[in-house]
Amino acid sequence: MDTLVANIKNYISLSKEETLILEKSIEKRICEKNEIIFTEGKISEEIYFVSKGCVRLFYNVDGVDKTAFFYTEGQYICAGESYTFNVPTIENYQAIEDTELFVFTKENIERLLMKVPKFEILARIATENELITCQKVIASFVTKSAEQRYLDLLDTQGELFQRVPQQYIASFLGVSPETLSRIKSRVFKKTHS
Repeated sequence: MDTLVANIKNYISLSKEETLILEKSIEKRICEKNEIIFTEGKISEEIYFVSKGCVRLFYNVDGVDKTAFFYTEGQYICAGESYTFNVPTIENYQAIEDTELFVFTKENIERLLMKVPKFEILARIATENELITCQKVIASFVTKSAEQRYLDLLDTQGELFQRVPQQYIASFLGVSPETLSRIKSRVFKKTHS
């Protein structure tokens, strides 16, 4: 809860009373490693905050999982289109390691907003984070090679290489596991020659 409150305080100030109202409006959910949190075809009624662990966003494309993103501590998860427009999702979310989430249901958010209108910022932050994430992923695929995407991931979220199975990282980078191995080898040779 401290992680969530600290994150929110980056955007708005909270009194003790507002913090208590927030705490009563969310539930903590523990997900085991590899547990599916949310599956495609459902309508999203929840926004998640990752307080501990790692979550993989993936799509099922003709029976093959395609990893789109990894969420780690301090990030919000929201299937934005489904949540906003009540349409079935095409996203799937999976805990990559034992994960602790704080869950905001749509119903609880509405109640929370009636009591403390400034909490509207939570939904906005979650939606903005999703939009920025999507834009970054799209931009990297349009403007960068697989090796550049690998170097960016190493630079910005290098800890993922210790936390996430390599096949998911390869999928996220848009390459096969074999190509990822070749990229790693090339980069290693360049940096150690």
